[in-house]
Amino acid sequence: MSVEVVFETHSLSVDNERGIATGWLAGRLSRDGRRLAAELGDRRREDGISVVFTSDLRRAVETAEIAFAGTTIPIYPDARLRECNYGEMNGMPASRLESERPLRIDRPFPGGESWRQAVDRVRGFLQELVETHDDERVLVIGHVATRWALDHFVNRTSLPELVEAPFDWRRGWSYTLDPTAFREHS
Repeated sequence: MSVEVVFETHSLSVDNERGIATGWLAGRLSRDGRRLAAELGDRRREDGISVVFTSDLRRAVETAEIAFAGTTIPIYPDARLRECNYGEMNGMPASRLESERPLRIDRPFPGGESWRQAVDRVRGFLQELVETHDDERVLVIGHVATRWALDHFVNRTSLPELVEAPFDWRRGWSYTLDPTAFREHS
């Protein structure tokens, strides 16, 4: 029992271009972001993807809608794939987020959640995915918290390691997800 997960980040948003950490705010794609979303569709439409799951935040949904417009590939938004909730700090400067990350692995952002809580939220989605999409190739469009959950559970990377590592954007990450991914680890 396993599922092949291709992960892509939501496309470039107006906030990304302005150096804003959007968090749970909706956000919207920039002009370049819409172009990049179309390129994502060009890369993935004929890639054996059976279904697309996306965070329900607008910037992620918009990425999926542009990428898969005119196809029969179903798109399902899911709130469990959201970015970490920065609470009162949603919309903070991205530079502030960089300094806050190591402090928020287990301590929630004021009025929000910790990185561990965000990763555990995504865990529920991933466990369900293994149970409902056995032997399929699926695309997940999300955020840093989504990717960190995949790296944490599939690659066994600790949250402190993930928080400290620089984020290097690329054209997708691939994971093979099976029930053994959810055995206890830190």
